[in-house]
Amino acid sequence: MLKTDTPAVASSQWTAVCALADIVPDSGVAALIDGQQIAIFRVGDSDALYAIGNHDPFSEANVLSRGIVGDLGGELVVASPVYKQHFSLNSGICLEDAEVSVPTYAVRLCDGIVQVAL
Repeated sequence: MLKTDTPAVASSQWTAVCALADIVPDSGVAALIDGQQIAIFRVGDSDALYAIGNHDPFSEANVLSRGIVGDLGGELVVASPVYKQHFSLNSGICLEDAEVSVPTYAVRLCDGIVQVAL
């Protein structure tokens, strides 16, 4: 789902990242926006997009964009490619340790271009 349910974001705060076609379904890409690494995921063949921080707090590496996208108990998640913790694509919360989370970001599709707001 496009994260358009987040508070209104001024149009000047959106950053174009890539074309939707550049993201293989059920995978992610990394983008550096204002010095922050962001992981952007496309779920399925649709235009469902999610954006979370790329930094894995367990391994201390910027790798979440390379994780495996899936569904765990009805929750859309990405599994870290290092220690395999699952992070919710909606909330950023780690399913194995709810006290740990990664930030989430507003993401939208505008004329075929994926845009993220910090």
